[in-house]
Amino acid sequence: MKQKLIENQGIPGYLLLILAIISGLAVANLYYNQPLLNDICRDLRVSEFTANLIPMVTQIGYALGLLFIIPLGDLYSRRRIIVINFSLLSISMLSIALSESIWFVLASSLVTGICSVMPQIFIPIASQFSRPEDKSKNVGILVSGLLTGILGSRVISGMVGEYWGWRTMYYLAAVIMFVCIFIVLKVIPDMSVNYKGTYKDLMHSLLTIFRQRPDIRLSSLRAGLCFGSFLALWACLAFKLSGAPLYAGNNVIGLLGLCGVAGALTASIVGRYVRILGVKRLNYIGCMIIMFSWAIMYIFQDTYLGFIIGIMLIDIGMQCIQLSNQTYVLTSVPNAANRVNTIFMTTYFVGGALGTFLAGLFWQEMQWEGVVTVGVSLTLLSLLITRFSKVLQ
Repeated sequence: MKQKLIENQGIPGYLLLILAIISGLAVANLYYNQPLLNDICRDLRVSEFTANLIPMVTQIGYALGLLFIIPLGDLYSRRRIIVINFSLLSISMLSIALSESIWFVLASSLVTGICSVMPQIFIPIASQFSRPEDKSKNVGILVSGLLTGILGSRVISGMVGEYWGWRTMYYLAAVIMFVCIFIVLKVIPDMSVNYKGTYKDLMHSLLTIFRQRPDIRLSSLRAGLCFGSFLALWACLAFKLSGAPLYAGNNVIGLLGLCGVAGALTASIVGRYVRILGVKRLNYIGCMIIMFSWAIMYIFQDTYLGFIIGIMLIDIGMQCIQLSNQTYVLTSVPNAANRVNTIFMTTYFVGGALGTFLAGLFWQEMQWEGVVTVGVSLTLLSLLITRFSKVLQ
């Protein structure tokens, strides 16, 4: 089933589909814990604060994986890296399922976060080996798979945890990761490496690219600012909806996350239009959609319909921003795809952390109006970078 991949000569449809599915399964590991924290808290007899360290440690692990694991894709066999990471994921998920100590859960969650970055190796593969006219479309297909995994993980783990207990979800995840090892060995061919040298030299070259390419820095920054706007919404949405006049429960708030399916479904469509509309125009469109969504969620903040429409729109706007900028940076230095993707994704998540922090800060002072101010301001700053930078497309 495997066949040799040649740069810019096309990637088989079956391989693209498998990569999209595996991307969703890998990234889902980051989010299984969120609906299960109350059960974990009771079972391990720890405080809510301690239980809440689990998703935090997982995200820290993901950031570490982005910075230190993804660049390895330019230095070593990507197929081997993928197999090793899925093997470690299978072990870490099984370890969480068997854990009787919160500290063992936290250590395993850190490993889970580090090794769940595999979609960020798959995306450069799709970009590097797709035909030039298909690159953005194929990247969009992988992003669709990734987003579907994020959306589905919370729903599935909540249902499994409700009926069979929280440990069952991690047993299932361990089996899924174990199966993925054999799928990878079966369908993913060996690919030539893009870099000759040591890991130290590789990381130094990553820093060199960051210093010498202002277009990559600014493309990553404007995408990160919009991601900060996006996460500002989710950082305080539960606070807003649980108060007057809606008094929504956690189940309703969780179901609103399914509105993000709009982003997952439009990712492949948006990917097709990167070449047609251009990166700069899609950034304008994406920023305008995001600001419009914030306006709707401010004007109709006392209605579910306002938030449903707003969440759908902000997801669509984010796809315009992420896909256009990520496609641009991946194709700007083709022989360093994993390193530039590291720059992009690390900046992206730093922007997300900034938005989360500012939203919490402004919520304390101004409630929902403060959160809307943060979301609109970050998006406007991204828009200004696109408008006035002379090095950006």
